[in-house]
Amino acid sequence: MRKTHRPRRLVVGDQCWLWTVRHRHPECREVLSLRREGSREVLRIVFRPGPGRFVPDGFLHSGAVMDDRRRSLNLHEPGVVRKLLDAAVGDAALPDRTEGSGERGGLPTTAGARERELDGWPLFDAVVGSGPAPPSSRRLTP
Repeated sequence: MRKTHRPRRLVVGDQCWLWTVRHRHPECREVLSLRREGSREVLRIVFRPGPGRFVPDGFLHSGAVMDDRRRSLNLHEPGVVRKLLDAAVGDAALPDRTEGSGERGGLPTTAGARERELDGWPLFDAVVGSGPAPPSSRRLTP
């Protein structure tokens, strides 16, 4: 059986990222933490429950986030983590790699430890897209 809190590796180009998924309290939330190997900077993508937004609470499995349109992501799947990381980088949500370089795609490379937290729901929408409406609300045409 896999130890769920042990960091997993995700290779993106020439970079290796370490990532974990945790459920946190108080203020129930699902947190995907990403760190470039060899770096102490951490990117946390946080999913908090709200109107039409659901995180594991006994109804969903660990790592699941879902909206009221029944679109869901499993944060334990490497492909999902990669898409969320790409969405964060694509939206320029991450700071420049080096000061003044204008280059995007990584966490800052300062010597001290830093943490950056992003709301996961806008990234969720970017990853799952608009998608089809749930079956119960589809209209059938003759």
